[in-house]
Amino acid sequence: MAFHEVRFPDDISRGARGGPERRTQIVELASGDEERNASWANSRRRYDVAYGIRRADDLATVVAFFEARNGRLYGFRFKDWADYKSCLPSGTPAPTDQLIGTGDGEATAFQLVKTYASGAQSWTRTIAKPVAGTVRVALDGAEQLGGWSVDATTGVVTFDMAPAMGAAVTAGFEFDVPVRFDTDALDVTLDLERLGSITSIPLLEIRR
Repeated sequence: MAFHEVRFPDDISRGARGGPERRTQIVELASGDEERNASWANSRRRYDVAYGIRRADDLATVVAFFEARNGRLYGFRFKDWADYKSCLPSGTPAPTDQLIGTGDGEATAFQLVKTYASGAQSWTRTIAKPVAGTVRVALDGAEQLGGWSVDATTGVVTFDMAPAMGAAVTAGFEFDVPVRFDTDALDVTLDLERLGSITSIPLLEIRR
């Protein structure tokens, strides 16, 4: 996958709009009843960052970023200010936030994930782009200050020694969303003051 490990400017992404999208097929029967089927097992996020452009300098920054990514060709990191932590937005990531696996005495690699739960239902999201320096790990609730490493480009935590059988492997972290531009053209409008604007700059989450 063609990907640049660079983050879209935070001061512009803060004003973006967007969030998760799912694909559901709905068939209405002659009786008026419905049959619903999920076409996607996982959600996919879409954003529009045009709303974060407030100055001419912001516009120039986005155009430069777009050109450096060759339009839709290269993916990049994006901070979703509404959802970028393993905990609630008001909290600080803790090493016990998310269960990422259970030790079996052999496995040493565990993928970072975030679980979204409501009532008895939940959905688990793979976290592939953790923010370097923010990941904390615990075994059975005890934070591990060493003996492990994390790949910030894949979100895989690797232990020097396999966690013991039955040990709860947990982690806390901040993360980015892997995205790409969903257009190969930026429609820039220059006003009389030459400040400029772009009506829409769509981004689409990259799923493997």
